[in-house]
Amino acid sequence: MRTSRYKPCVPKPPILNIIDLRLERGDTHILNGLNWRIEAGEHWAVLGPNGSGKTSLLAALTGYKSPTSGKIHILGKTFGEDDWFLLRKQIGLVSSALDKLMAHDEPVLETIVSGKYAMIDLWQKPTPDDRCKAHVILKHIECAALTDRPWLFLSQGERQRILIGRALMAQPKLLILDEPCAGLDPVAREHFLQFLNRLAHQRAGPALVFATHHVEEIMPTFTHALLLKEGRVSATGKMKTTLTSRNLSETFGTPLQLARKVGRYSLMVQSSRKAMM
Repeated sequence: MRTSRYKPCVPKPPILNIIDLRLERGDTHILNGLNWRIEAGEHWAVLGPNGSGKTSLLAALTGYKSPTSGKIHILGKTFGEDDWFLLRKQIGLVSSALDKLMAHDEPVLETIVSGKYAMIDLWQKPTPDDRCKAHVILKHIECAALTDRPWLFLSQGERQRILIGRALMAQPKLLILDEPCAGLDPVAREHFLQFLNRLAHQRAGPALVFATHHVEEIMPTFTHALLLKEGRVSATGKMKTTLTSRNLSETFGTPLQLARKVGRYSLMVQSSRKAMM
């Protein structure tokens, strides 16, 4: 009897699946019944006004804020049931908060290596294998010339790239960027965004979650958007149907007109309320 070689196709688990997430501190409802799902191959932009819950949401994903209720599933693991400290090594995080924690005299190569060990201010000597991988990443993020430069003498744009390289050292499947363009001048910001766009197109790269206040920072590589308002999902889905004048006006609470040209967005505040499309 001939044995069939057919193997059933088993669907991959989502990168992220949040179910009815609630985050409360005292009488304050920071996140209120939030649902969000990211599939493999998707890159998401997260937008919302100050106080909408963006940073708290990202902190919950990385285990720095414990939810009041609901479920967080990341990379097949469940918050509260699996070791989140180990999981963090598969989740890259780039945030302005990390910038302030870096040792001023630490050379760039050691900052990159520190990402492998989830360690700030690397105290152990990098192994030859660590150094080799760090050199590859420095080329990957277009910073090979900065190998020996101390953190103190990096520009803000260079620091953001190095933080991405540090995150990539652990080969994450999810890379979270929390307002990474904050503090960049217009030229440095554009160079960084173009770099990010190239990074997203490289093979076997991580899924990106990019939190921002500015639609101008959303590059063509982003496929989906999540809009937050007062701790709730205002709109979510594919970029084309979610990032609209109507949805942004509702999210930010003022009449806005969205324009798109050559894959990039711009936003204008309208002087009078009109029907949005």
